[in-house]
Amino acid sequence: MTTKIYTKTGDTGDTGLFGGGRVGKDHPRVEAYGDIDELNAVLGMARSVEMMPRIDEVLVPIQRDLFAIGALLATPNPGKMREQLAKARVDGDRIAQLERAIDDGEEELDPLKAFIIPGGTPKAAALHVARTVCRRAERRVVHLRRDADTEIPQLLVIYLNRLSDLLFVLARVANRRAGAGEVTW
Repeated sequence: MTTKIYTKTGDTGDTGLFGGGRVGKDHPRVEAYGDIDELNAVLGMARSVEMMPRIDEVLVPIQRDLFAIGALLATPNPGKMREQLAKARVDGDRIAQLERAIDDGEEELDPLKAFIIPGGTPKAAALHVARTVCRRAERRVVHLRRDADTEIPQLLVIYLNRLSDLLFVLARVANRRAGAGEVTW
């Protein structure tokens, strides 16, 4: 027998967390991991638009990171959270990889001298949307860190901050590789 996707346990407006416990679907923890999930979906959409192998290859491990970060945020138990963080492999080395990807992308670009109006090719526009969703997810994680009864690692805020920078650079690179100009403000 196949397991059904619907459980009906959330019909009253609450949801279960990893490791036990239930909270409202509007709880800051759910908002934070929900935004991470949305970011992951938007990155999937960005990958499906105008395939660009070198950009898309950077995005796949990030999507894996985001699954692990979402699981970590859905885990209120500190011991289980440490387990999720270890499994996520989101650490200083991973942040350094994001920074190297930013540096590599910037080597292809003219120096930034003005604000860029989001848009250009569909690939670049999708990456700009992902960047804004990433910034929202970062704000939600910051809010959760302030208000949670469980410690949320600062490393997650740093990761999301670097990721939004990377997505901005990748959007610019996508436009550049497609021969699309940038519109400045």
